[in-house]
Amino acid sequence: MTSRLLMSYNAQAKRAGVPAREPDRVAGSTRATAILDHDDPRVGTLARRVESEATPRDALRSAHRIIARHVRPVYSVEDGRPVSRTLRLGRGSCSQRMAALEAVARAVRVRTRVRGLLVDGTYWYPRFPRLKPFVPEQVLLAWPEFRISGAWVPIGELFDAAAPASGDNSNDSGSRDGFTNKGGETLFDAVARTGVRWDACGTASAAACDLSAQVVADLGHFDDRDELFARHGQTLCWTARTLGEPVLGRWSAGATRPTA
Repeated sequence: MTSRLLMSYNAQAKRAGVPAREPDRVAGSTRATAILDHDDPRVGTLARRVESEATPRDALRSAHRIIARHVRPVYSVEDGRPVSRTLRLGRGSCSQRMAALEAVARAVRVRTRVRGLLVDGTYWYPRFPRLKPFVPEQVLLAWPEFRISGAWVPIGELFDAAAPASGDNSNDSGSRDGFTNKGGETLFDAVARTGVRWDACGTASAAACDLSAQVVADLGHFDDRDELFARHGQTLCWTARTLGEPVLGRWSAGATRPTA
């Protein structure tokens, strides 16, 4: 019941013909970009609140908690929105809130990069039970990674007490509840309490964190989300984003109807 009607056909064609980039060939960066505009005073203020933490991981955890408290989760569809605007509005999608964390990381000199994943649109059915025909067939997800202590740490492992280096699929979160993608909790919120990974986990007890079955395609790694969206487009076409943003951009995650 998913739909291709609202997706960008140019982006679909590009995705089909572009091979995934190998992780070891993507170094990431701390530079500001159009989306990760950490040279904006709003981002700088947030960065200064966490830069005194003992370690880079602690700083990013603190920034995550601040963003979770002060940026309301909504279903915004404009992935190209600058982080400064998200902070000014005080609301943002899961993707926009993750971008905010990336911008803060870069502001405190932690390199970031993203992994591009195409996720099965049916995974979002629990959030839109009455709008299933309008859910895109595939959703493009920019999954952030942070360079901490010489290793790349995906956002899904940021809150692990002893997160393994990227590529190690062991997991100690089997006793915790996994992410169900319904209700008020978003992926951004979930990573603070449970491991979230898009590769098959190494043990059966870690099944709750394993979202690999939802991945349609791995587009590889990119120095920043700007590059990912420039090369592969956003999930929705321009017309769908323009018409949908005024409503979806105010629709709180978990609410039964849009918020005025």
